[in-house]
Amino acid sequence: MNIIEDPKTEDLISSSHQVDRETVERLTTGRDQILAELSKVIVGQEQVIEQILITLLAGGHCLITGAPGLAKTLLVKSIARIFHLKFQRIQFTPDLMPADITGTEILQDTGEGRRMLFVRGPIFAHMLLADEINRTPPKTQAALLEAMQEHQVTAAGVRHVLEEPFFVLATQNPIEMEGTYPLPEAQLDRFMFNVVMDYLPENDEVAVVTRTTSELPASIEALFTGEDVLRFHQLVRKVPVAEEIVRYAVRLAASSRPHQPGTPDFMNEWASWGAGTRAGQFLILGAKARALLKGRAYVTVEDIRILAYPVLRHRILLNYRAEAEGVNVENVIQRLLEAIKAPIGG
Repeated sequence: MNIIEDPKTEDLISSSHQVDRETVERLTTGRDQILAELSKVIVGQEQVIEQILITLLAGGHCLITGAPGLAKTLLVKSIARIFHLKFQRIQFTPDLMPADITGTEILQDTGEGRRMLFVRGPIFAHMLLADEINRTPPKTQAALLEAMQEHQVTAAGVRHVLEEPFFVLATQNPIEMEGTYPLPEAQLDRFMFNVVMDYLPENDEVAVVTRTTSELPASIEALFTGEDVLRFHQLVRKVPVAEEIVRYAVRLAASSRPHQPGTPDFMNEWASWGAGTRAGQFLILGAKARALLKGRAYVTVEDIRILAYPVLRHRILLNYRAEAEGVNVENVIQRLLEAIKAPIGG
């Protein structure tokens, strides 16, 4: 089967997967504008920016792992401004209660007497930055999990629906783990990507220091709206993908599960747990979004291989043997990519 036919996004309009022409053109012409706006305040971090944008276009949630001071908050806030989304930031702490993020009922005087009114918490936003999410206890994490999965919160037995679009971008500090509550696997699996934000190269860091000590922060312009984002979600799902590539994504995820038929020996030796079905779903959704960002109307094997790292790195749990042998999850994913045969022509 010939997977690649024509490398033009216009094919998405003329194919059987009919989509709105204006939405396609708005996204394809807006890519460079997005990067230009972000370059006003962010230096480097191209891969991180791409992965967060893919998450946004696909309608997923994102876990960002990085040391303090790498502009994680600035990056997320800037993306929210570009897409004209309501942004809220919550600093997660050990004493944070569920009502502190979801909201609470208060007794208030009205013209008809006293009554209980629900006061919305900071979770009622389009883009929520959950800073140091692993510093809050499981009860509060469970309240966030309901919002991530169901796009709703429950307070005093009443269901409150969150406004769409809704994204959670959570950060973890990989250095200082004292006093943290490890995220349960069920919650980790709700994050589409685990994006690693590392220190900048020297030249980029010099540029950051020079800019931030000599200029006032630049103003970010809004290029899109929340309605545009919802249309992008529909557009991403209409991107065609060959069955061979879907099968490749599924095999990658399945091969990470130890002691299953077809699992490579090194996974049986090093892994205690592997990726579930959501990994395959997010690989394909992410690949579709990446294809559109790259100006293509089709998904390639390279899309899957590049996104395997952010999709799988928080879904594979390594054992003590891997740790003793100095094997990390990045090594394991690389070995998986080498072991699983990719379809020809993708």
